[in-house]
Amino acid sequence: MDQWRVHKFGGSSVADAACMERVGRILETETSARLAVVLSACRGVTDALLGLLTAAERQIHVAAELDAVRQRHVAIAEALLDRSEAEAFVGQLDGDCRDILGILHAVHLTRSASPAIRDVVAGFGEIWSTRLFARYFAGITRRPGAVHWVDAREVIEVEWRALGPAVRWPESRANAERVTPKEAAATLIITGFIARDVRGLQTTLGRNGSDFSGSIFGDLLDADEIHIWTDVDGVLSADPRRVPDATVIDSLSYQEAMELAYFGAKVIHPQTMAPAVMRGIPIRIRNTFAPERPGTLICARPVSSHAVKGITSIEGTALVNVEGAGMIGVPGTAQRVFGALREHGISVILISQGGSEHSICFAVPQEEADRTEQIVRATFDAELRLGQIQNVDVVRDCSILSVVGDAMAGTPGVAAKVFGALGAAGINVRAIAQGSSERNISVVIDERQATRALGSVHASFYLSPHTISIGLIGPGVVGSALLDQLASQTARLTRDFHVDLRLRGIASSRRMLLGDPHLQLTEWRTLLASGPSTDLQRFEAHIHAQHLPHAVLIDCSASAAVAEQYPRWLAAGIHVVTPNKRANSSDWALYTRVQEARRRAGSHYLYEATVGAGLPIIQTLRDLRETGDQIRRIEGILSGTLSYLFNVWDGRQPFSALVRDAKANGYTEPDPRDDLSGTDVARKLIILGREMGLQLELGDVTLESLVPPTLASCSVEEFLDRLPELDAPMLKRYEAARADGRVLRYVGALDAATRRATVGLVALEESHPFSRINLTDNVVRFITSRYDQNPLVVQGPGAGPAVTAGGVFADLLRVCAYLGAKL
Repeated sequence: MDQWRVHKFGGSSVADAACMERVGRILETETSARLAVVLSACRGVTDALLGLLTAAERQIHVAAELDAVRQRHVAIAEALLDRSEAEAFVGQLDGDCRDILGILHAVHLTRSASPAIRDVVAGFGEIWSTRLFARYFAGITRRPGAVHWVDAREVIEVEWRALGPAVRWPESRANAERVTPKEAAATLIITGFIARDVRGLQTTLGRNGSDFSGSIFGDLLDADEIHIWTDVDGVLSADPRRVPDATVIDSLSYQEAMELAYFGAKVIHPQTMAPAVMRGIPIRIRNTFAPERPGTLICARPVSSHAVKGITSIEGTALVNVEGAGMIGVPGTAQRVFGALREHGISVILISQGGSEHSICFAVPQEEADRTEQIVRATFDAELRLGQIQNVDVVRDCSILSVVGDAMAGTPGVAAKVFGALGAAGINVRAIAQGSSERNISVVIDERQATRALGSVHASFYLSPHTISIGLIGPGVVGSALLDQLASQTARLTRDFHVDLRLRGIASSRRMLLGDPHLQLTEWRTLLASGPSTDLQRFEAHIHAQHLPHAVLIDCSASAAVAEQYPRWLAAGIHVVTPNKRANSSDWALYTRVQEARRRAGSHYLYEATVGAGLPIIQTLRDLRETGDQIRRIEGILSGTLSYLFNVWDGRQPFSALVRDAKANGYTEPDPRDDLSGTDVARKLIILGREMGLQLELGDVTLESLVPPTLASCSVEEFLDRLPELDAPMLKRYEAARADGRVLRYVGALDAATRRATVGLVALEESHPFSRINLTDNVVRFITSRYDQNPLVVQGPGAGPAVTAGGVFADLLRVCAYLGAKL
């Protein structure tokens, strides 16, 4: 004969006729011949019935509200049952409603509803749902055996104690033996939530009562399994409302489930599991709306691929710290603290004590914080006056984050991963607690950081620890090239290095595009065109998602307004990668704010592509300085556009014609004066100077512009029309240089000793390293204490969208490496 198998369906699973039909289909697929089906009330009905009592206490007439509850059940019956069965059900329903009206009338007159009255009225929801479903299932099932409706009040007997309802097992077993059919096949439809007390009066099983009913019947019937059906796929590794990447845990031990439930996870209440735990009955948590999914198995010896089973938190707590030298070595101090709290009915959630015994800290519910402080101060009044205890401190608005898993015991590195994730996310830990079983690590943190902490720790165990939320600002020529490079490489980076780069936002000066969990890189151009207006604060908030461990904003614009945001972003823990020169070459005050914000928050700020596109110029400069070399002079060709112009121009065609050709081929900015003015080179020189430790401003650079003053302020169209005005003076300089056996190059130079910075057109000997470069090459010479007679030269393509984007991409991967990725 098959063992009984218990199925419990919650209120969302039997909310309406369609839901009940779904439950029927699930039960039809069950292979066990003996089923015990425990049902909750239809969703919201218990609250509605209790609401009627509350309204009656306030002398509000509630007949219409009761009729609405009645009509809901009538509608389900009419949808599921044939006429005769529906009429029979409605007849019972109407009798119950008359009883309820009588009770409500008495409450209305006395303005009081006793707990016993509340239990009676609240229990009708389960009576109605089970009567209705039993009639429905008996009419449609093809399962062997009869369908029996079982009133749990005839089986479960409890007595209420300090810890809640305690089952009187001998009496309940005898009752179960009496009402349980002896046939080899049968289906029991059982009321959840309700029971009877030792006087035979109706009572309830309290919060999560129907789950408790399922577990009790699992014990009474010696079931082989208990299935708890709800509206989620199983027990999740974290709260999905706060951690969207939460995943279903395949299996849990009873102890893991209890730990998670205690610390706030929506699993199953520890008390409701107790009967199943005593008998070693496996519990499955499954989704009524996706019954094909396996759900979560809770059992004595689970087999799971996860060392950590869940990350959860308790909000609304306060941390109390009792500190004093007089506590050291004094027995009974902790007993005095916690004994006093017990006497006043205050529950302590977490305890942490240092080995020195100099302090004890513990967490209590926030609403008990003031009372707790008063009790502790009163308990140690003498010690406080004598200075043996220096302080009783209360920190409010805290959260307790807990990491739970049996396999954490004896596994090196779990705690390091927890605290590493918190540290990388900028989360300050106020207190730590871990039991000797090593099943749980709990930390107390600021409540405002709880969601970020949950996301960071969860990601370190369930995602790639190098999951990065990315936002790109400025999808122009360089930005677009970078997006193409990301599209081609993200899959490889995830596969080979477990680096999860999630592009979650793109913003132009006018429009932005946000995606969750990420954007599709193949369609962004079309979607961006119809996106909402750009709002940088909203954009930042989306990228800096609480549930993801790291955020990077990539600024591919040339906007000074965007650069002004860097200090705020960095201070908030957002890493910044950029080829935008504004922040590092504008006024010194902005530069120092950026660097200070980066240092204080521990954020990463990378900008290699601000000088030399993808060439390692800034990194080379840093390496030289950090290894103790003294940089004496830097000089170089720092404009790919001007490098191209003076490499190609041989004097045989007008200089203006060459500029026009370069613009047509995309080698210049839309306004060629941005290149010809030399300001871009001056900014790069300022960046290098500041990397050397020099406090330079843009006005300190002696700058030779190739744009005549008469053409500096006219429109682009007029400038291009009048560009031939440059031809004669430029040709004169070219011929003079050629006559001396020299070539023209646009060079920036910076002398550390004199702090002199110059940018301009110079004539160099043909043997000079700058004379022999290719087209758009940038070239930089470092003259240092080590590289004096033979300077260190960095040379290569210094312009073009692909190489600049490659430099930005390389910086992004450096951020990943700094965060621990093994690239």
